[in-house]
Amino acid sequence: MESEIPKLGGSLLVPCVQELAKNPLKQIPPRYVRTDEDSPIVSHTNLSLQVPVLDMQKLLSEQELEKLNHACKEWGFFQLINHGVSSSLVEKMKMEVQELFNLPMEEKQKLWQKPDELEGFGQAFVVSEEQKLNWGDLFYMITLPTYLRKPHLFPNLPLSFRETVEAYSAELKHLAMKLLDFMAKALGMDPNDMRVLFEEGHQAMRMNYYPPCPQPELAIGLNSHSDAIGLAILLQINEMEGLQIRKNGVWVPIKPLPDAFVINIGDIMEIVSNGIYKSIEHRATVNSVKERISVATFYSPKLDGDMGPAPSLITPQTPPLFRRISVTDYFKGYFSSELRGKSYVDVLKVQDEEIKR
Repeated sequence: MESEIPKLGGSLLVPCVQELAKNPLKQIPPRYVRTDEDSPIVSHTNLSLQVPVLDMQKLLSEQELEKLNHACKEWGFFQLINHGVSSSLVEKMKMEVQELFNLPMEEKQKLWQKPDELEGFGQAFVVSEEQKLNWGDLFYMITLPTYLRKPHLFPNLPLSFRETVEAYSAELKHLAMKLLDFMAKALGMDPNDMRVLFEEGHQAMRMNYYPPCPQPELAIGLNSHSDAIGLAILLQINEMEGLQIRKNGVWVPIKPLPDAFVINIGDIMEIVSNGIYKSIEHRATVNSVKERISVATFYSPKLDGDMGPAPSLITPQTPPLFRRISVTDYFKGYFSSELRGKSYVDVLKVQDEEIKR
């Protein structure tokens, strides 16, 4: 099995923004000035909009399931309360992720991305030396299945953090599978269509660190994109806001509730649901006051399968809107280009003339 580990892509090495931000900067370096992005300052009219809040304990009721269906169709994002993940584990995770980013630079270097790899400290989706950069660092690693874990990375993490990640990873896989089951039910899908794809799924964690920025109106922590994955489960580590989603063309900030996860639909779920559930563009903004830290856990189908719209959702009236593709090829294509809006899911759309045939 080990020898068959697919290489999904890499990213060019870039400076550590956390170190850069320790200097008394009046201005940010030109490569971080993002005139290519909408202004991160959101108009006050959008502040009243809030993403739906769902209660995991009530999802067995028809009413809450309909709320889930509506949230996935209309928003692509929701907050989940009473999710059942141990609060002491969540607190440990928060504390240790904070400690991970506080490691001295010489310790971090041992965990840095290798050239042409994605995992470790660094940035992702940097494909050219001219490309504009985000005001943020990440620590990215594949957590499941265990044979995909990088031998130079996971064993070199601080021991207590390794144990915490191990437990958190297992809990979040369990939560993702429960949510996917509920989504299959809400979509009227054959539950096996969902399970076959995701049961032995691929899980990765992206820990994000956005340092304070002297010119937050010119920079972006993470540029506008939709996630390539099936489902993302976001844990806000500290109380700084910064996540925004694009709803009907305007940017809406998300105020994370205490003890809640922010869940979002990824491009793969848009494909599997045959376009019924939509992945939504989102971004991270920065501020001049305090760092923001978060952990996104991504859950996707197993790499050695293929994917496309769920067979149980395809009828003569609802033909497939997306092509089938191997999961590995899908990710290779995604990680080899710059992160830009929803451009990647559009590549897999069946063209109108193919539908008419």
